[in-house]
Amino acid sequence: MNASHSSGDEQAARWNGPSGHAWVDLQGLLNGMFRPIEELLVDAVAAEHAASVLDVGCGTGSVTRAIARQVGHCVGVDISGPMIEEARARAEQEGVPASFVLADAQEYAFEPAAFDAVVSRFGVMFFHDPVRAFANLRSTVKDGAGLRCVVWRGPEENPFMTTAERAAAPVLPELPARRPDQPGQFAFADPERVHRILAESGWAGATLEPVDVVCTLPEKELVTYFTRLGPLGTVLPGADERTRTEIVEVVRPAFDPFVQGADVRFTAACWLVSARAGAAKLS
Repeated sequence: MNASHSSGDEQAARWNGPSGHAWVDLQGLLNGMFRPIEELLVDAVAAEHAASVLDVGCGTGSVTRAIARQVGHCVGVDISGPMIEEARARAEQEGVPASFVLADAQEYAFEPAAFDAVVSRFGVMFFHDPVRAFANLRSTVKDGAGLRCVVWRGPEENPFMTTAERAAAPVLPELPARRPDQPGQFAFADPERVHRILAESGWAGATLEPVDVVCTLPEKELVTYFTRLGPLGTVLPGADERTRTEIVEVVRPAFDPFVQGADVRFTAACWLVSARAGAAKLS
């Protein structure tokens, strides 16, 4: 199943461009780093006894495949063509009963009442209109279906995630500023905003449980990580070699507090967002 998206869609352009390709290239690193969060979501689905699951913002499909192994089938949806292509290839190679939809989950015409659970690992913070998006997700689940999403808390609680841009700011003043009211990594940091979005889109009984997860990546992969991903990953592809070298020399020492021998360790400060599909469906 495929769906086209507007050429003017900023998120589509981002995730079908360098950001999407970076996630494909670094999927092993990222999936290993976020494995504890994947396991948390798999356990949540198991506790739900869900038989049909939708994974929103599935990326290269690691969570989708893990859940499919648990429940028998899982559908992943993502706006990134490169990531969906890789997800499909991986599922086929591994013989996993997972399928994937290339689409914007905010707009896609899902089959009504097709799923009894929705999950997401860092995939729901990028919607242009989150109320509309979650209303659309509500339309594709059964009454009482469970929603389980892991999202980031605020940047002040996640210093690792902003280390590169803070260190590089004097050299790269053009780095885009983060805005909590815009689509992005920390868009769901404010619990009141999340409660409002879910209530207005047909989800009931929302709770946000703080979850602190220790994540690890090899120190030898650290430079690749901060130069390919995040704000630096959006500007460095167009930089000359001298600028890139200068950035690495400035930024790499800023990560020293997180380096422990051959590993880099940090705490991912997240919310586990839980809710139920309300009994009355939105028209």
